[in-house]
Amino acid sequence: MSIKHWPASERPREKLIEQGAQALSDAELLAIFLRTGTQGMSAVELARTALQHFGGLRAMLSASREEFCQGFGLGDAKYTQLQAVLEMSKRHLQEQLTRDTVFSSAEAVRTYLSTQLRHSQREIFAVLFLDSQHRLIRYQELFMGTIDSAAVYPREVVKAALTHNAAAVILAHNHPSGVSEPSQADISITERIRKALDLIDVRLLDHFIVGDARPLSLAERGHL
Repeated sequence: MSIKHWPASERPREKLIEQGAQALSDAELLAIFLRTGTQGMSAVELARTALQHFGGLRAMLSASREEFCQGFGLGDAKYTQLQAVLEMSKRHLQEQLTRDTVFSSAEAVRTYLSTQLRHSQREIFAVLFLDSQHRLIRYQELFMGTIDSAAVYPREVVKAALTHNAAAVILAHNHPSGVSEPSQADISITERIRKALDLIDVRLLDHFIVGDARPLSLAERGHL
């Protein structure tokens, strides 16, 4: 049955308008993006099939162009549209952090870091450089590694902090496995970077680990 014949309360677009985007499932959100289904399959059914094929929304969003366009009616047009949507989301969140302080936008920081790092299949170590009012100066990805690790050098974080004239920084890196729990190496490098930044009077506010769930804060865990 076509979606237009569904009860209004079950149609993704109407449901979004009435209840908000957060009320929709991954498949319903994707169906709105896809707009149409294929012969014998509604947009929601197509979305569910595609998500099952990729193994979830996270894997789909991080898929390469070649992987994305393999089937399910997902060609170059949908791929470019999706990349544009993701980039607009990143820029919107970056503008908010540039305007507001990180302390007044704690959840915005988490959301921004998730948007930037969650979908990468490689480990990335990034830094938010902040001014004296703790507003964002720049987000910079400093180190990239394999799926298991990234080589992180405190001197490079210090060098970048001086370049941006930062008063404070927030560290972040992703765990491609999706598990946010910190390793002993994560805790150790955080302490090494904190000590290095102390020498130039730059404050380390936090270190977030981005996985599938809500980004984990090492400061909240008592490691800073």
